[in-house]
Amino acid sequence: MSDEFLRTLEQNSKSFAWAGRLLPRPTLEDAAVLYSFCRAVDDAIDERPAAEGPEGLRAVARRVDEVYGSTRPSSPLVAAMRALATRRKIPRLYLDELVAGMRMDVVGHRYRTVEDLHLYAHRVAGVVGLMMCHVLGVAHDDALRPAAHLGWAMQMTNIARDVQEDWSRGRMYLPEVWLETELPTSEIPAHAVARLAEAVQKLLAHAARYYRSADRGLAMLDARSAFGIRSAAAIYAEIGEVIRSRGFDVTLGRAVVPSSRKLWLTGRALRSSVLQFPHRLWSARGAPRSTRLPPPALTLRFEDLS
Repeated sequence: MSDEFLRTLEQNSKSFAWAGRLLPRPTLEDAAVLYSFCRAVDDAIDERPAAEGPEGLRAVARRVDEVYGSTRPSSPLVAAMRALATRRKIPRLYLDELVAGMRMDVVGHRYRTVEDLHLYAHRVAGVVGLMMCHVLGVAHDDALRPAAHLGWAMQMTNIARDVQEDWSRGRMYLPEVWLETELPTSEIPAHAVARLAEAVQKLLAHAARYYRSADRGLAMLDARSAFGIRSAAAIYAEIGEVIRSRGFDVTLGRAVVPSSRKLWLTGRALRSSVLQFPHRLWSARGAPRSTRLPPPALTLRFEDLS
């Protein structure tokens, strides 16, 4: 069954799949279960017509109830997520927050302020970083904030990359305060391109701040996991560099990092990891921490990060 979840990761996120290969196999399998579950939650909303959004929301809420319930799981994915949440002691709050982020999409939440953007980024991605702390066997509460911030940074990068696609769905995540006015929901007009470019530039500067915060948490991971997460962060941040090289023009299609560049970034991440963990990267001391290690004691909320 783990191969099925690994295929889901491979097919839907080239960047995460690339970096995932650098993780120890047991950690990768757990991460693939978490990714597959979060992906299913997202697809339950995005793959339905907008009018069916409320039903999709009810469906994902039922899945979360199943993960933390005792009834027979309705699917192998729910069963795998239940086993993972139990074994790694993943707090229910994080999956409830993920559903709350989906609710923001269903109701057509308007992002008037930067704080609105932060809340959305936390709910749909920051909590994934927090759950990954449990998957990675992190015991340090101090690792939680950097992990959440990595989720924020990646989500902001996603938003910058997908402005045109989101626009076609009638969604706009760029804060209205940056746009100075509410933009129309039809096809992106030529006069709006420059204004959107300025907002995307601000968004990527915001993301860079949170990538830097995330980097401070790598020392609290085991050596192999730090290498994998550092590579994933570098590859994702590079999407922003591709957007920058295009002058932040949101009409030029989805920004993609070439495989050759991913390889270069992975090599740079390896060098940084060797310097941070000399003689440990491939040794027994660099192996994943025991599942018996207690998880973080704190359950971090959005209010703790603002």
